[in-house]
Amino acid sequence: MKGIVLAAGKGTRLYPMTKPVCKPLLPVYDKPLIYYPIAVLMQAGISDILVIVPPNETSTFHALLGDGSHLGIRIAYAEQMVPRGIADALLIGREFAHGDQVCLVLGDNIFYSPALGETLKQAAAQESGATVFGCWVEDPRPFGVVEFDATGKAISIEEKPTQPKSNYIIPGLYFYDENVMEIAQGLKPSARGELEITDVNLEYLRRGQLKVRPLERDFTWLDAGTADSLLLAAQTIKDIQDKTGRYVGCLEELALAEGWLDSEQVHQIGCDLSMTLYGKYIQCL
Repeated sequence: MKGIVLAAGKGTRLYPMTKPVCKPLLPVYDKPLIYYPIAVLMQAGISDILVIVPPNETSTFHALLGDGSHLGIRIAYAEQMVPRGIADALLIGREFAHGDQVCLVLGDNIFYSPALGETLKQAAAQESGATVFGCWVEDPRPFGVVEFDATGKAISIEEKPTQPKSNYIIPGLYFYDENVMEIAQGLKPSARGELEITDVNLEYLRRGQLKVRPLERDFTWLDAGTADSLLLAAQTIKDIQDKTGRYVGCLEELALAEGWLDSEQVHQIGCDLSMTLYGKYIQCL
C-alpha cells in the first residue's frame, strides 16, 4: 500500500502566519504539523509516501523531510499547481500509486489513540473496497456526515448538510483499493469547482464496498486549519505527552517500532537533536 499526504493548502484561514510559510510546516507544539499525518501512514505500516505540496514548495519540504531515508522510508514529492479539491490528490498520485492500494491523509489532520496503530493496520489489510472512519463531533455541519442504519451499516454520506442525520463525520483519512484511481478519474467538479472526496466515498457506497468504522468517543482527532484549532492541537499534544510520557507523531520512534531503523540509528538522530527535549526523548528509546 502507498501513502499520500495532501499538504498543498494555502492556509488562508491562518493568514498572516502562512504568508511566508506553508501551513503543514507550522509547529504544533514540538513538531511540524506535517509530522502527524506522516506518522499516521507509518503506523499503518506504510513506508512509501508521496507528499503533495503547493507550487514551488518542494525544496522547502525536502529541507525538512528529505527523501525519507533517514527514517528508513521513501518520501517523494509532487506539486498541486491549482487547488482542485481533496480527490485531486488521487489523480496527482496516480503514477506514484502504480496500481497499488492507497491511503490518503490530509496534511492538517492529527489522529491519536493508544490503539491507533492496530486500527490503521486493520484498515490497510483490507484488500478490496474502501475503509474510512466515523468520528463523533458536536457540530457536524461543516463536514461530510455519515448516516448509519440500525445495524451500524453506513447508508448515506452528505457533504456539509444544514440538518445532519448523525453526529458522525468522516475525517481526512481514507483507505482505498486499486480501483480508486478509476473512480477519481471519472469525477466531475462540484458546484464549488472541486473534485470532492465525498463523491469517491459515495461511489464505493453505491458499489456496496464502503466500510465506515466508527471511532471511540475518546479518540482524538484534530483539524488544525484555524488559529484556534492550531492552538488547541498544540495544547492537546502537550497534554497527551505529559500524561503518557510518550511522544505523539515521533517519526523516529515509529520507524524503530516498524523495524525500518535500528536503535543505533535512532540514537544518533537523538544525539544530533540533543539540545531539544525531542532529541533527548529519542535518545532514550
